[in-house]
Parts: sequence; C-alpha cells; structure tokens
Amino acid sequence: MPFSSAEKKDFMQLAFQQAKKAQDLGEVPIGAIVVAPDGQVIGEGFNRRELDQDSTQHAEMIAIREACNKLGTWRLIDCSLFVTLEPCPMCAGAIINSRLKSLYFGALDPKAGAAGSVVNLFDIEKFNHHPNVIRGLYREEASQMLKDFFKEIRRKQKAEKDSGKNFAN
Repeated sequence: MPFSSAEKKDFMQLAFQQAKKAQDLGEVPIGAIVVAPDGQVIGEGFNRRELDQDSTQHAEMIAIREACNKLGTWRLIDCSLFVTLEPCPMCAGAIINSRLKSLYFGALDPKAGAAGSVVNLFDIEKFNHHPNVIRGLYREEASQMLKDFFKEIRRKQKAEKDSGKNFAN
C-alpha cells in the first residue's frame, strides 16, 4: 500500500531529525530512515564519516544495516528508504542490493548523486533490482539545511583565517 502525503511528510521529518543529529556533531547533515510496509521505522541513521573516520558511514548505509539487523535478513523487500540527500554510488548500490522497494529523497547532489544527478544506477537494465525512485521530496528544506551548514563552515574557516592573520601581526 503506498504511503499517504501525510505519512511521507512524517517520514521525511524523521529523516531531517536524523540529519540534525549529524549537524549537531559537526557532520554534514544527512539523515535516513527505513520504513517497513506497515509504516514502522525499522532503521535510522545519520552521516558519521568524520566522527568514525569511516568512508562507509553514510546515513543510508547505517539505516539499511539497522533495518537488516532488525528484520534478520539482508532483503528489505517492500521497505522504503527516506533520505535527505540523493544517494551516492555506494549507497545506491546498497539500495539495489538490499532490494528496497522505494527510495524517497530530498536534495539533489550534483557532485555525487547516483539517482540521476551525475549517474542513475537505478536505470541500468542489467541490474536485477530497480527501486521506485521519488526525487525532490521536501527538496527546498533539504537543500537549505545543507546550504546553511556549509555557509557556517565557510564562516568559521574565514574567522579562523582572519584571527590567524591578526595573531601573526
């Protein structure tokens, strides 16, 4: 049964809550949740690359891993993934391999997006699974969260650079 507009909004808000956890830790604010067909959240994750110094610690990977552990299987058939940013190639591969039914994402990723922005792994016919992809769900909110985060990073870097100049004089 497809999710209603209200349910999709609620699930994306949960993904945004995960992204906020990442942001609070100084990580790029990306959050993801996996939802079972009955609407139960069975996996959640936020970006932890810097914190864990592990390039595989993307929000999607963490949420998928948690969902697999909860269900006791690597097959997430009929489950959906909600994520604030378009998945990268690694995460798109995990989505395909875990057999997720649907992917909902917010912001497009023009540098690493593997759901249409740079490449579309989900459209490659030779792959044995093709999830339903819904692009741009709450795109503005997701994009703004990322823009604000990087703007603040640049502001802090400039302030540090400027204070270093003053110290050197």
